[in-house]
Parts: sequence; C-alpha cells; structure tokens
Amino acid sequence: MRSLGSLRLECWLLTALVGCGGSESAGRAERSGADVAVPAAPAPAESLALRAPGGVEVWFTLARPARDDAGAPCVERALEIRDGTRRTPVPLLYTRDTPRLANDSTIRARLWTHCRPGPTYLVNLRTGQPVPAPR
Repeated sequence: MRSLGSLRLECWLLTALVGCGGSESAGRAERSGADVAVPAAPAPAESLALRAPGGVEVWFTLARPARDDAGAPCVERALEIRDGTRRTPVPLLYTRDTPRLANDSTIRARLWTHCRPGPTYLVNLRTGQPVPAPR
C-alpha cells in the first residue's frame, strides 16, 4: 500500500505533466504551426546611402517589412540626413532605391509602398523635407 505522501507526489507529478502538455487540440495546433508567432527577421543595419558636398551624409536607418500584391516580402528603408552631430530624419519617405544627388542641397529619392516604386521626391538636405519632384 502506498503512503499518503507518495500518492500526493504522484498526483502532483501527473497534474504537472498534463498541465505542461496542454489539451490535445492545442497540441495539434502547435504541431501544425497554426497561431504560432514567427520571430521577425532582424532589422538591417544602418548603412551609408550617399555622401553629399560639405560632409553631409544620407543614411538608410529604419526598416519596415512589406509585401507586394502576390505576398512576396521586401524591406523598405527610411532615410536620415547626418551633418556632424545633427541628425535629420526624412519624414514619411520609405524607399528601396539609393537616393541620388540632385544638386548641392537636394537629393532625389523614390517613395516605395507595398514593394512597388512610387513617385520621386526632392529632399532638402538641410531640413529633410520631401516635396514631390516635377514630372
């Protein structure tokens, strides 16, 4: 005959094992991959996109994952203008292209949305403000 302490230990172990395993339907969902969070890919490192006259640099900084109409993934990057210790983010302009120098104070950058190229913008290297480029 088992002692009361032995029965309690067996009961506790059985409860722990059942609790860890979860229900049969939850086990099937885990094995099938349903509702399982997939860790996001790490964001790409910041990288230099362009050097402009006077020591001004344009960097790719933030990244956002996107998908095209067919579901294919891509990464769209934000731009930041750096001049010495001054850092000026370019608002609301995510791109996949390398920006180009338009003149000493302006770059051209194309907006990308849902992995598709959109309109081109002129970005002031002093203020970071984008304005639509003339067609």
